[in-house]
Amino acid sequence: MTNYAELLTPDSCALALIDYQPAMYFGVQSHDRIAIVHNATILAKVAKLFHIPTILSTVAQASFSGPLHQQLIDVFPEQSIVDRTAINAWLDSNFRKAVEATKRKKWIIAGLWTEACVLFPTLDMLKAGYSVYVPTDACGDVSKEAHERSVQRLIQAGAVPITSLQFLFELQQDWKRSETYEGVMDILRADSPYGIQVTFSKWALGEHASEAI
Repeated sequence: MTNYAELLTPDSCALALIDYQPAMYFGVQSHDRIAIVHNATILAKVAKLFHIPTILSTVAQASFSGPLHQQLIDVFPEQSIVDRTAINAWLDSNFRKAVEATKRKKWIIAGLWTEACVLFPTLDMLKAGYSVYVPTDACGDVSKEAHERSVQRLIQAGAVPITSLQFLFELQQDWKRSETYEGVMDILRADSPYGIQVTFSKWALGEHASEAI
């Protein structure tokens, strides 16, 4: 059994969100940009809910790419951001130190663009002995082909593609886990297509339930 056959747990993994910045979003043509915003926000909220170590990183924030998008800052308002000059985050000593400080060997890496800011550090981290999972629906690139070729290369190198909601459900596992249940529901309501159903179900089973009988 490989490490990838083990389910992710809150105490086994960490998250890196890389280069969710205006200049990078402008180039995205592979996905709906609003969908990427929601999916990246899901990842951040999941990490906050389950107390998962998280690294936020930007590239050339002041001179070119602009600030990290506000939805992520809102989730982690007190967290410092690793700003880099390197396209490949693994080449930045502060990023590497932040990774090593977590003591986690399983990493969820998402960012813009897939072909560079996600692919490059993933390849290096795989070589360094880390297991890497990439939520591909929270990534984007300059074309569908660029994204797809990058995901293929990631898989060939040994990374595992997942989705933002898969990350959420894999950590929750059981709806009886009451300590995170309401937090999960809040995430679904705010940032997922399933939020409409969750909202309606709460309405139907709540104060209006008697009206439906």
